[in-house]
Amino acid sequence: MKSVLKFLPAATLVVGLALSAAPAIAQQPAPAQPKAPAAAPPKASPAAIAAAKEILQIKNATAMYQGAVPGLVEKTKIALIQQNLNYQKDLNEVAPIVAQQLQGRQNEIGEGMAQIYASEFTEQELKDLVTFYRSPLGKKLIEAEPRAIGLSMAFMNSWAQNFSETVMGTFRAEMRKRGKEI
Repeated sequence: MKSVLKFLPAATLVVGLALSAAPAIAQQPAPAQPKAPAAAPPKASPAAIAAAKEILQIKNATAMYQGAVPGLVEKTKIALIQQNLNYQKDLNEVAPIVAQQLQGRQNEIGEGMAQIYASEFTEQELKDLVTFYRSPLGKKLIEAEPRAIGLSMAFMNSWAQNFSETVMGTFRAEMRKRGKEI
C-alpha cells in the first residue's frame, strides 16, 4: 500500500490530464478508424525495452496509471449524462460494460513509457540504472524520493506565499513614492 501511496500525486496528475480530455472526446463523433499515436518514439532494441520495463517495475510505475481505464470510463459517462439526461439509467448500465471491454488497455501506457525510456537512454545506461535501483542507495531513493519531493513542494509553496507578501510590500512602497496608496 505504501508503494502505491508514494506515487499518488503523480498518478493524480497523469490520470487528471488524461481525464480532462474526456468531455471534449465525448462531444466529438467517433472516428471511423483508430488513430495512431501522435508521435511514436523511435524503436529501441528488445534488450533496452526490457531494461526500461524493469526500471518501471522497480519504481512501481503501474501505480501511476492502473486506474486510468475506469477513471476515463467514469469521466466520459458523466460527460455523456450531462449532455443526455434522458439516458442516465442506460449510461449507468453501459459504463461497467465499457469498462470491462476496455479492461487492460492501461497497459498500453506502460508499453509507451518503456519505449520512451528506451529512446531516451542507451541500452547500457538502462542496465546501469537497473543495477543502481537494485542497490541499497537506489532502493533508498525509490523509498525516500516521493517524500522529499512532497516536502520540497510544500517548502516552495510556503516560500512563495511568504515571498508574495514581500513583493506586495515592495509594490506598496514604490506606489507610495508616487503618492498612491494601494
